[in-house]
Amino acid sequence: MRSDATTIPVVRLQGAIMANSSPMRQNLSLAATAGVLQKAFSDKKAPAVAISINSPGGSPVQSRLIFKRIRDIAEEKKKHVHVFVEDVAASGGYMIALAGDEIIADPSSIVGSIGVVSAGFGFPELLKKIGVERRVHTAGQNKAVLDPFQPEKAEDVERLKALQLEIHEIFIDMVKQRRGAKLAENDDLFTGLFWTGHRAKELGLIDGIGDMRGFLKERYGKKTKMKLISQSRGLFGRRLGLVSGPDMSALGASLATGVMESAEEQALWQRFGL
Repeated sequence: MRSDATTIPVVRLQGAIMANSSPMRQNLSLAATAGVLQKAFSDKKAPAVAISINSPGGSPVQSRLIFKRIRDIAEEKKKHVHVFVEDVAASGGYMIALAGDEIIADPSSIVGSIGVVSAGFGFPELLKKIGVERRVHTAGQNKAVLDPFQPEKAEDVERLKALQLEIHEIFIDMVKQRRGAKLAENDDLFTGLFWTGHRAKELGLIDGIGDMRGFLKERYGKKTKMKLISQSRGLFGRRLGLVSGPDMSALGASLATGVMESAEEQALWQRFGL
């Protein structure tokens, strides 16, 4: 017997947005999400795809690539895209959310942070204290720009800020193109501030307040079903991205990288009190 219920494929995008993943952390990137997105949009009977987002941001390049892949497949398959914000869709997370034809959030969700940030540490006096001489040889006078073991130069910071402004303008243009006349007139909209879902709706950053299950059942009928689409798992469960064979040095390096990426991701979440 055939069911007359509508089935909506669901993709869950969670985590910081970074180009690389590690054994300790599976981050969001185009490489990590392309397969599951293609799979979700392949259901010919589904009128739409639902995407759940929970991300504090990260790489602007990977964010835009994921956004573009969603829009490209949606237009190719002629399907509506519903985006649902969980705890946070901020910075790059919000950039991905812009791929939705409609964006729905919980009233307590964190939304926005339309800006660009670069962060790091400086250790110009550390090497002297521990008796280590740093030797850097470059071909090109700007090859060692913003070296953390050298004093910060005003001209280097100026270059970085110019780059940030260019990326910021790209982000702003994306928001204006996708949200258009829905956006409220507010001087703080593109300053990097973030808001609750309730306030984000007033500002036009999202379309409504609600949850995925309730929204989809109201839109497509009480019998609507949601089908979670996930990545295929390997023999040992989660794909770790390890090299084949007993290469312990590669494994150690991968784990060390994972620790650093984990700390970076934690810093992104903590920025929003999460």
